[in-house]
Amino acid sequence: MSIQDINCAFDSGNIIVHSINGATATLGIRKDKDSEFAQWFHFRVACVAGEEITLRITGLEGSAYPGGWPDYNACVSEDRDYWGRAPSTYDKGEDGGTLTIRYTPTGDLCWFAYFAPYSMERHHDLVADIAGHEGVDYRCLGHSLEGQPIDCLEMGEGDIHVWLYGRQHPGETQAEYWMEGALAMLTDSSDPHARTLRQKCRLHIVPNCNPDGSCRGHLRTNYAGVNLNREWATPTLEKSPEVLAIRNAMDESGVHWAMDVHGDEAIPAAFIAGFHGIPSWTDEQGGKYDAYLKRLSDRTPDFQTKLGYAIAGAGKANLTMSTNQLAERFGPSHGCVSMTLEMPFKDNHELPDPEQGWSPERCMLLARECLATLAEMV
Repeated sequence: MSIQDINCAFDSGNIIVHSINGATATLGIRKDKDSEFAQWFHFRVACVAGEEITLRITGLEGSAYPGGWPDYNACVSEDRDYWGRAPSTYDKGEDGGTLTIRYTPTGDLCWFAYFAPYSMERHHDLVADIAGHEGVDYRCLGHSLEGQPIDCLEMGEGDIHVWLYGRQHPGETQAEYWMEGALAMLTDSSDPHARTLRQKCRLHIVPNCNPDGSCRGHLRTNYAGVNLNREWATPTLEKSPEVLAIRNAMDESGVHWAMDVHGDEAIPAAFIAGFHGIPSWTDEQGGKYDAYLKRLSDRTPDFQTKLGYAIAGAGKANLTMSTNQLAERFGPSHGCVSMTLEMPFKDNHELPDPEQGWSPERCMLLARECLATLAEMV
């Protein structure tokens, strides 16, 4: 039998094995705990080197974002370091929507995931590394429902408070690769943009807002099945202590600039969503936001402004979302410009990479461009 075993009993693992028949397996995706969200998968296949395997993930028209499956190729790795793409096709009419992945392994083990996983072990390695740099302060802002720390790394001497935070949605692992790139740049004493930011700003970086969902292989929610990016108006200790801890720390410092980092399932491009429609909107805030987007799109072809989300009308902003809540909360006092950065699960359709698609490496590079742009703005 070409496929010997399929397993997801590890950090961020998620798959349901319906059947294995020779070189073909029929699979499904487990929903987030106490939630209807299902999209993230991450599993290991024990197989035979050199023999093609076929993996059918079924029921995907009932997933959180069915639009994410057409033109998507699954991520695959044989060393859990380099993640490429396996040729995949989607048929919405087959078994409730089926993604068919075909891959010929060079060894007897291979791993598949919705995007390159970012493990909690790697998270702790990142925090330990950055916290050891001169000029970096570590803060534990609070704890998740399962008791994991909400880690925050702070640096800089200036009066402009910048908050960077990611993985409110744990399956959007692009965000923590972006954070790794951002932290590497900010702690590089030879980088002129980083020096500028450290001189002018106080930077507060939360690499992972949702460690419980990350461990559990969730797409979008925490241990309680709550979407943290709909909790920012009224977070609670019972449902969303992660958001409460972060927002309380923001209230202490104030916020001038903020970036909430995410991944988008369907749109094949990196883009930013803003805070249009907040009640206290000012043209000065909006002008800084527009200027940031123009500078970033001029700086890198991996960012664009043509594709993105619909803009809310006047007074229609959803204040339960962090970007809107922060712009409204800190706009009058700090002129806060807050942004949601989205990176694709698919690829940049204008600059495709057939081998890797959108990749961890591109997340890290985009972080550097985002921060260089911010250095010019401040």
